Amino acid sequence: MKRIPRAVAFAVALLSTQIACIRASDTAAPAAAVPASAVAASAPAVAAAPAPAPAVAASASAATPARDADYARITILSTTDLHGHVYPVDYYTGKPSQDGLAKIATLIRQARQDAPRALLLDIGDVIQGTPLTYYHNRINNTPADPMMLCMNALGYDSMTPGNHEYNFGLDVLNKARGEAAFPWLSANTVRAGTDTPAYVPYFVKEVDGVRVGVIGITTPGIPGWEDKPNYAGLEFRDPVETAAKYVELLRGKENADVVVIAMHMGLEIDLRNGKGETSPQPRENTAIEIAENVPGVDLIFMGHTHRDIPALVVGNALLAQANRWGTNLVRADLYLAKTDSRWRIVARSARSIAVDDRVAADPEILALAEPYHRETQTWLDKVIGKNARELTAADSRMRDTAIIDLIQRVQLESSGAEVSFSASFNPSARIRSGDVTVRDLYSLYTYENTLTVVALTGAQIKAALEHSARYYERDEKSGKIGESTDIPGYNCDMAEGVTYEVDPAREAGGRILNLRWQGKPIDPARTFRVAVNNYRLNGGGGYTMFKNAPVLWRSSTEIRDLLINWVETHGEIPAEPTNNWRIIGMD
Repeated sequence: MKRIPRAVAFAVALLSTQIACIRASDTAAPAAAVPASAVAASAPAVAAAPAPAPAVAASASAATPARDADYARITILSTTDLHGHVYPVDYYTGKPSQDGLAKIATLIRQARQDAPRALLLDIGDVIQGTPLTYYHNRINNTPADPMMLCMNALGYDSMTPGNHEYNFGLDVLNKARGEAAFPWLSANTVRAGTDTPAYVPYFVKEVDGVRVGVIGITTPGIPGWEDKPNYAGLEFRDPVETAAKYVELLRGKENADVVVIAMHMGLEIDLRNGKGETSPQPRENTAIEIAENVPGVDLIFMGHTHRDIPALVVGNALLAQANRWGTNLVRADLYLAKTDSRWRIVARSARSIAVDDRVAADPEILALAEPYHRETQTWLDKVIGKNARELTAADSRMRDTAIIDLIQRVQLESSGAEVSFSASFNPSARIRSGDVTVRDLYSLYTYENTLTVVALTGAQIKAALEHSARYYERDEKSGKIGESTDIPGYNCDMAEGVTYEVDPAREAGGRILNLRWQGKPIDPARTFRVAVNNYRLNGGGGYTMFKNAPVLWRSSTEIRDLLINWVETHGEIPAEPTNNWRIIGMD
């Protein structure tokens, strides 16, 4: 019978005790069960240096320390992509939801009962995403940022800024950052034309004698999504090169025993089939590349791609990701033994703890957020018009609908464009018959986009529609037409001002038929005034024909506000679609 090394026995004993303390509602999955599908950030500030026993993915080192070695356990908690979710409420419907920082706070406090010195990190996309943060950032930005207020109360150690931190511009970003009692980390964000970090690149904290270094890295795709003023004076460097640089610094000069990367990026490869991400933004996600090619990384907390990844071992690194919106809290435990004056990891584990209806919202966080929540609800309930018949976006990506035509109509009338492009951002959107409120239009248009008009030829309009038509898939056996599992629905645009048909049975690139303007075949050489949002203007979704087009007009008013103003002015929403496009085979 083989004897169990003392270090491993120590780690297993601690792990067993830890599991026994887990609430019955906690859930997790072993590394082999992780669906690791890939998806397809700064202010110019001075930088300074339901299962009773969940399965826990763990690994142990082959090295066996001496019997008299010292031991330690380091616990690190992580949230990501909170997107303004504090109260456990769905602001689109007004109904309770099982998410938000108030519920996550309860899990954090429970974890600290077992690990009082646990580090707490956030991986980005915090200050944007709900009506609460929109109201604060756009309408009443005087009080302290509600997310920073709550995160300060919970004692966060750091936050990595994500791409959506830039949505409201640098003034809003800087204000929120200045109100944080913890550093915002982004080692790969520098002042333009220099190597000077624009954020704190990393921090080192000693926990029970173990020096833990944490490096922040932000996805470099921001220039492909944001308007230039929103990241003025900043550059986003290659994440892999940045990771290598700072890992070496931490292992050397900073003498770190543990190196953690907190990266607002995710997996770039679907590990089930080796298929790469479809994002048009280069290097948007590089977690696997860093894990495989940067030696010295022990733990990587991921974000950006809205995935629940309890634990995944790639190379010598343990990776985990806490989903989105405060639905999950990731907990990682590192077990170390000290020999020859050096700490070494002998075992490690990670799991994702899910929020459900048995997790009570933390009263302190609710109290801090209540004034922001109350004024948001009052604003959302404001009546701005009438609707004769219920409108829904449920099938709006598969057929023309009156609810998406409202967006197109507003874009055309507000800009004087001849053609308009828009996607359906929230298929769950519904405008009931009767009173129309701000809440209805917020749920329809969920992003902080602004409107622009570009000059496009007829040929480029067709190219844009062909690019969009890649979204549709046709089953060869049944002939049934469905939606893509690889292309996000918000990257499927519909057009108004022209008529056309989409034939998914044809090869991609040749699916748009009978494209007409004012009843005649569109002239490929004629130039048209085309309304698009600023995300498309910047090439978002791979629409390069918009990115390179001359800009004829630009609005500083967000499209959501244009919708609200239009309904307030006209009083009623048209109930019938224009039926200017259709998918062949969907009749």
